[in-house]
Amino acid sequence: VQLQASGGGLVQAGGSLRLSCAASGSIFSIGVMGWYRQAPGKQRELVATITNGGRPNYADSVKGRFAVSRDNAKKAVYLQMNSLNPEDTAVYYCSATITTWRDTGSAQIYWGQGTLVTVSS
Repeated sequence: VQLQASGGGLVQAGGSLRLSCAASGSIFSIGVMGWYRQAPGKQRELVATITNGGRPNYADSVKGRFAVSRDNAKKAVYLQMNSLNPEDTAVYYCSATITTWRDTGSAQIYWGQGTLVTVSS
């Protein structure tokens, strides 16, 4: 199983970016998908998650600015980021709780490789 994230880059404050992440491999089912971020010198923190039914959850710091969505048919999760500010600068990681065909009785959290978002002031 792999998670491939894309869409990071350099943007000015007030700008927007859209991150994408697609899962591939021998996947039986996918539960919660989401995004986390890690800024230099800080711990990884939750940004947003979304259930397979489409219910989102956001960190207070991004509410009203970011929107998480998913496409279950494509096994993908997205993060639309608006009104970006320098404090949003971080490596963004996608995650997914996945059950594989090899072991349909348990689920495991998988992580993408991270994509860097840099917001300049």
